[in-house]
Amino acid sequence: MTIFLWILQALLAAMFLMAGAMKTLQPIDKLAPKLPWVTEFPTATVRFIGIAELLAALGLILPAATGILPILTPVAAVGLAIIMALAIVFHLRRKEFSGAGFNIVLLAVMLVVAIGRFGAFAF
Repeated sequence: MTIFLWILQALLAAMFLMAGAMKTLQPIDKLAPKLPWVTEFPTATVRFIGIAELLAALGLILPAATGILPILTPVAAVGLAIIMALAIVFHLRRKEFSGAGFNIVLLAVMLVVAIGRFGAFAF
């Protein structure tokens, strides 16, 4: 189960590193075709979401891998789960059901990581 959790953490970290970097570094007009919602928020909000995703992605791997404050790994998973829960509500309000479905899957995977790392497979 520990190897399974590491695989999930690595996949989530890779995905959120890419998503966070995209939201943090790309101009809003370049993001808009892929993520239409970015035009409805101030640039600072989009950048904040991107930075939060970047930090949480690092938090999924680095604390556990280095042994420095490994409790931050499941905390990062919970933080990303909160972001996903908010994203689900947002997409449902916009009637973007495919976006909400993808966020539901990510939320479920993050909860598996959080429960596993807080519980029997903690560091």
